[in-house]
Amino acid sequence: MEVASVVEAALYRDGVRVSSPASLADTYSELREQQPPGMAWIGLARPTEGELLSLAAEFDLHPLAVEDAMEAHQRPKLERYGDTLFVVLRAARYLDAPEEVDFGELHVFVGPDFVITVRPGAAPDLSAVRRRLEETPDLLKLGPEAVLYAILDAVVDGYEPVVAGVQNDIDFFVRCVA
Repeated sequence: MEVASVVEAALYRDGVRVSSPASLADTYSELREQQPPGMAWIGLARPTEGELLSLAAEFDLHPLAVEDAMEAHQRPKLERYGDTLFVVLRAARYLDAPEEVDFGELHVFVGPDFVITVRPGAAPDLSAVRRRLEETPDLLKLGPEAVLYAILDAVVDGYEPVVAGVQNDIDFFVRCVA
């Protein structure tokens, strides 16, 4: 069974969700028709090459950034291509049972009227970030940069439980060998 790669697509105007288009094509058309102009936030998980190429054509994404988004295992980075930013983030979470750190990757395209998040794997889940921003329209109406800031904040905050879990494992090991 094929799983849809569009996790969520939404259009916002003045910090409020005005539409939840059913497809990428609907998202493109509704964004261009919005008066006054708004912002699209498209979240993808394991998108197809065709979907990424469609996004690239619609939002004029740089070919090198699109190529990087098609390939997982990128190093964290921030690149500017004209008026679009391309950000690669490495999220982490601590898994208690196996006592392991699980790393995820996130690619973010930020333009004047859009944010596109691409997850090559399962993590990180950005639903809480979207929910928090939608609950604070004054922040969301600041636009794509506010969305990027909230994503960065969530990824960085996600490292705190990882550090605590690793510290707990180290403390336990030290007690055992002492």
